[in-house]
Amino acid sequence: MTTAPLLEISDLHISFSSRRSEVAAVRGIDLTLEAGRTLAIVGESGSGKSSTALSVLRLNPEPPAIYPRGEIRFEGTDLLGLPPKQLRAVRGRDISMVFQDPMATLNPLRTVGSQLMEVMSIHRSGDRPERRRRMLEALEQARVPQPEQRSAQYPHQLSGGLRQRVMIAMALMSRPRLLIADEPTTALDVTTQAEILDLMRTLQAETGMGILLITHDLGVVASVADRVAVLRDGVLVEQGHALQMFERPRHEYTRSLLAATPRLEIGATA
Repeated sequence: MTTAPLLEISDLHISFSSRRSEVAAVRGIDLTLEAGRTLAIVGESGSGKSSTALSVLRLNPEPPAIYPRGEIRFEGTDLLGLPPKQLRAVRGRDISMVFQDPMATLNPLRTVGSQLMEVMSIHRSGDRPERRRRMLEALEQARVPQPEQRSAQYPHQLSGGLRQRVMIAMALMSRPRLLIADEPTTALDVTTQAEILDLMRTLQAETGMGILLITHDLGVVASVADRVAVLRDGVLVEQGHALQMFERPRHEYTRSLLAATPRLEIGATA
């Protein structure tokens, strides 16, 4: 007996409509992600990668977003067909998301701890002492130093790297089986970026969750991805194992992306 994939996207089409026209942003994408694995979706700005990621939780504004065709199945359940109440139960509990800019996501008027505890409150999980215990546990799991002290601070009092760790802790509050990470390290310096990627790898090994990673950075892909899907103008042009993609890219667009990646040549002069 075969086990269903954690996430299966079949023939997904996404369009954005206005009074005068309709623009096809994603056209017939097929993707599969297994539990405990990382699938990276890469492409330039406007390729449709973020629209695809947001569609998993129906976070594209509707309207203007419409889904003319396709299925998004999470553990066998079609998310596009779920009623709003059931979909809200999935968000943050079974599937969580980490966004690119924590300062645009975190509430500047509330402490870090209260925002994390709200995740469990929304899903009516545990009493207040249990929520606080889980909040501190999630901060510790995300390698936030001095979690008790940090939980009482506001987002502006934390560094960029710590804010992103808080976002990861928030995503982990309900122990999700799928983590969607949309450009999670783009706003960070190189050293902090490496720390966050290492944290994601460690947490995946500890929890067995699947990760859907959205990025334009092939260096990030090389660090964490098991499989890669390359999008261009809303079309999936190539997908396969990460190592194979880097060593033997089949599509001209993939080769162009790889050729555009800066390389450090030993002995090169300025």
